[in-house]
Amino acid sequence: MIIAGIYSFNGGEKTVRDNYPGLYREIEAIISKIDANFYKTKTSREKNMNGRVLYSPKELNSSFKKEFYSFGWSSYKHNCDYSTQYYTENYILKSEKKYKPYREMDFVKNKLGVEVQFGKYSFMVYNVCAKMTIFKKLGVINAGVEIVPVKQLADEMSTGVSYFEQFVWDLEHRGVSNIDVPVLILGIDA
Repeated sequence: MIIAGIYSFNGGEKTVRDNYPGLYREIEAIISKIDANFYKTKTSREKNMNGRVLYSPKELNSSFKKEFYSFGWSSYKHNCDYSTQYYTENYILKSEKKYKPYREMDFVKNKLGVEVQFGKYSFMVYNVCAKMTIFKKLGVINAGVEIVPVKQLADEMSTGVSYFEQFVWDLEHRGVSNIDVPVLILGIDA
């Protein structure tokens, strides 16, 4: 795969290149090692693309995971303790949930967080505008990298997969807040 687009959110490009040059080179190497053609395996059942062979986001994600782990990156989970103090007086909690809620960053190394996103638009926004801010506040990361498909690649995936160009447009029109983390957004293509 190749890096087809670069967008600097809140000084993300300068922060990553200046403070994490070795890690940025690792990210470039990881992206270039992935041959997307191996992952064009999903036969669409969608009405407007029925029978068309598409890139599999699940398999692409697995490939990225394998490569990041081979470079010594690891995922990071933070357990969440949900409070019940905000329930109304009349609300009766029928049972305590048996699940263990958590938030997870795809990859972390030396306080640089990386998220790889081949999903819906809302997940890209959540990663950059909420999740990375939370993980910075927890002391896990100082900056982030978001890896997303460009439009050309997204068109070869299921409908609804978001893409770099749309994401950049929205971030530019949203603006930067004082709580935002510096994030380098990389648009990739096959």
